[in-house]
Amino acid sequence: MQILAAFTVILFIMAVGDIVSIKTKAYIPSVFISALIFLIGFWTIFPKDLMEIAGFSKALIKLSIYLILVHMGTLMSLKELFEQWKVVVISLAGILGVIVMTMSFGILLFGKELSIVATPPLTGGIVASFIMSEAAASKGLESLALLAIIIYIMQGFAGYPLTAIMLKKEGKRLLKEYRKNRNDKKKVKEESSRASKLKIFPPLPQKYQTVYVLLTKTGFVALLSIGFASITNEFISSYVVCLVFGVIAAEIGFIERKVLNASSSFGFIITVIMAYIFSQLSKSTPAMIGKLLIPLFGIIAFGVIGMWIFSTITGKLLGLTKEMAFSVSLTALYGFPPNYILTEEAAKALAKNEDEKEYLMDIMLPQMLVGGFTTVTIVSVILAGIFSKLL
Repeated sequence: MQILAAFTVILFIMAVGDIVSIKTKAYIPSVFISALIFLIGFWTIFPKDLMEIAGFSKALIKLSIYLILVHMGTLMSLKELFEQWKVVVISLAGILGVIVMTMSFGILLFGKELSIVATPPLTGGIVASFIMSEAAASKGLESLALLAIIIYIMQGFAGYPLTAIMLKKEGKRLLKEYRKNRNDKKKVKEESSRASKLKIFPPLPQKYQTVYVLLTKTGFVALLSIGFASITNEFISSYVVCLVFGVIAAEIGFIERKVLNASSSFGFIITVIMAYIFSQLSKSTPAMIGKLLIPLFGIIAFGVIGMWIFSTITGKLLGLTKEMAFSVSLTALYGFPPNYILTEEAAKALAKNEDEKEYLMDIMLPQMLVGGFTTVTIVSVILAGIFSKLL
């Protein structure tokens, strides 16, 4: 009874987020609404271990992350991955913008120590937050150690709606172009979906593409990824390796494209991961937020302004629209899987049919995924290692 009640409450909140997103045509993203409800819930009636009660254990969450990273790799070809170098440059420019603003205006208004602690979490995910939190705690800066975690928890509230607006604008532009040149776009799509020249495994007959067979292959690729990362002492993050190995496995034909969709597992896996994201909100309290409210929003505001200035200028120089360039840099505020969900919501809200949705996803999703992995998974951790030594 308890596990089912907790599970139902969690899914109900996520469903409310979906309904609001659909009603507002993705201008209010589902993750924003769900996160807000969970935040209020954890401050009032929800137990802090709500996700664990519902069966979302740490082991299940970690397994789901590895599987979905391999799946995301199967969505991109090697050609697409190499073509995203502009996205990498724009993502780096966005992070540079954050550093410039927080280490100038941030220091002037909030002090050097606070700005040093706050900057790495603002450019990435939970790993960077933990590194800076521990570094601050080791220096006896307990309030700043708390700030590093709260920034990780709260920065999505700025990133979600801004990204939704930018992606909707970009999607409208892309669809207008697509509808004018529908035949040419179909031809481009057909050419881009040709079999990889690197394919060495023959296609698996449809009758053998069962849930267990597909998940076995996904798990095997994830296992190889973790093994490779371990051999290199995580010189390259195991998360990044999972993504890259997923790309390679799909290119050589070992694993099917969109493998978790093919195994009908994607919905449950993404639910597990989002439960983990929302569970982080249980660590905050009204007292925490109240004490750090001004520096929290000040640092986030400076960071977002820096992202916007540097990413849009770089995007213009590299031929990307300001909307797409800003969206890519905003992935630093939330990473994966919100970058996937926000892109899909925008595509679903704008597209009139499945072809249009797929067209939007084919163009916007690879950029959002590469942007997220550049900022959250790679650069933020490196940055945290450098900044932790500056305290």
